Amino acid sequence: MTDTAVRETVDTLFRRIREGADATEIARLFSEDIDWFIAGDTATVPWIGRKSGRHGVAEFFRQLREHVAPERFAIDAILVGQGRAVVLGDLATRVKRTGRLIETAFAFDIGVRDGLIVRYHMLEDSWAVAEATR
Repeated sequence: MTDTAVRETVDTLFRRIREGADATEIARLFSEDIDWFIAGDTATVPWIGRKSGRHGVAEFFRQLREHVAPERFAIDAILVGQGRAVVLGDLATRVKRTGRLIETAFAFDIGVRDGLIVRYHMLEDSWAVAEATR
């Protein structure tokens, strides 16, 4: 894939998320053999961890919306090359159950092949996320 095609796929993903698209619609951007991982305490934070297939991706976005409310999501840079994009930024999210605010920098490592996302790894302050959900 060209760098332009990778960038368009990543832009489409974040546009759909920002616009509140249905979780199934977002999941259509992902391959069935997605390598999905968000590190952290899965016993405390139910929406993180490994997911598989489009069903798992849709489940993530449904769980995320159920448990947290976004307050800020700012992308500072998107670096693209060799079928991958690294997305850097910061976010603020309020945990609905506790009312606590999660503020963290993030980095996404996104791989794209044949127009579909095949790798989605998110790095964030997983300790802060777990603390806010307790």
